[in-house]
Amino acid sequence: MLRVLIVDDEPLALENLRLHLQDEGDIEIVGECTNAIEAIGMIHKIRPDVVFLDIQMPRISGLEMVGMLDQQHRPHIIFLTAFEEYALQAFEQCAFDYLLKPIQPARLQKTLERLRMGNQAQNLSQLSEFQQPLKFIPCISSNRIWLLQLEDVAFVSSRIGGVYVTRHDGQESFTELTLRTLETRTPLLRCHRQYLVNMDYLKEIRLEDKNQAELLLRDGQIVPVSRRYLKTLKETVGL
Repeated sequence: MLRVLIVDDEPLALENLRLHLQDEGDIEIVGECTNAIEAIGMIHKIRPDVVFLDIQMPRISGLEMVGMLDQQHRPHIIFLTAFEEYALQAFEQCAFDYLLKPIQPARLQKTLERLRMGNQAQNLSQLSEFQQPLKFIPCISSNRIWLLQLEDVAFVSSRIGGVYVTRHDGQESFTELTLRTLETRTPLLRCHRQYLVNMDYLKEIRLEDKNQAELLLRDGQIVPVSRRYLKTLKETVGL
């Protein structure tokens, strides 16, 4: 049984796809969303196998939304679009498949067969990470998801309980994104195996014994620096 989530801001398009899928005996539609923020929360909550995702949506596009997902636990993404150029871009970069609107039943069946057989054009574990820079960091609490602006982030830390984003006012928020993803997709700088820092908030570098250091941020927060990353940090500030 394939558990499917449909994401489309057009009610008629969403209904049309639902009608196509609901007669498939091995397809279970586990959710429907009309925007990216709602969809991120739904994916986190129900863990679908497949997401049919519209590319053109208000505020956050389908392409941008995919970049906010944890790449290691991402469901199969099948993009929906009325524009061929968007479809090709999506397919080349990160999609399991794409469907042009209006959806043709025969084309949809080919996609479903590939899903059933596991005959992927690109195995998700082998996909390169979606490299479009992040504009926000999606943060999660027990009952909501919100997008944190990068300029509000002081540093990010990895702990036993997960990855936490700390704001300039000291407030912490959990994110499903890994430090590696945030390091490659944002301007945040790696200063420690478990820390990334926003250099815009740096006030001073405090050098310690044995080539260790710590960062004092403008709001008074302290971030550790390991020997491995101290040289890069110095070069970043022109030393």
